[in-house]
Amino acid sequence: MAKPPKDRKGAEPPPRRNGVRDVGSLLPDVGGTAFRRFGFVQGALLARWRDVVGPVYARWSVPESLRYPRGQSVGGTLTIRVEGPFSLQLQHVAPQIIDRANRILGANAVAKLKLVQGEVPKPAERPQPRTAPVPNQSAPNLSGVKDEGLRAALEELAAQLGSATGTPPKVS
Repeated sequence: MAKPPKDRKGAEPPPRRNGVRDVGSLLPDVGGTAFRRFGFVQGALLARWRDVVGPVYARWSVPESLRYPRGQSVGGTLTIRVEGPFSLQLQHVAPQIIDRANRILGANAVAKLKLVQGEVPKPAERPQPRTAPVPNQSAPNLSGVKDEGLRAALEELAAQLGSATGTPPKVS
């Protein structure tokens, strides 16, 4: 183990040069080259695409590139890859998309949209956490429920929750 210098007895150690930083501050450094290659100076538009177009359109569209006229940093064309018939729907909300993109990137960064039809990569599906099966009780205490239909539905629900299949119960 290293010994502290003799002339600094009782003094505070010097501050660390590489302190702890949050991951969000590192993303521009990590993805900067890739983002610039496709015209995105920052990854903010890619990271907040769901906020720009909404959850439905985010599933069927993805920003592809942002190109500016030569020598300018305003008035760019945002190219969006859209799957299937959603391009027609995106055309109808194009002014709102441009407005929301400009809120993220700065005033007048995007002037127009270019929609290209193509396959959109599906978001990575996260596996659902398996919960421990509820112990199957042979007779749940539903004697306080007076409605026969409700009692039958609750008994069926308890039976499905108690099964060891791990699948969610059917709601009918």
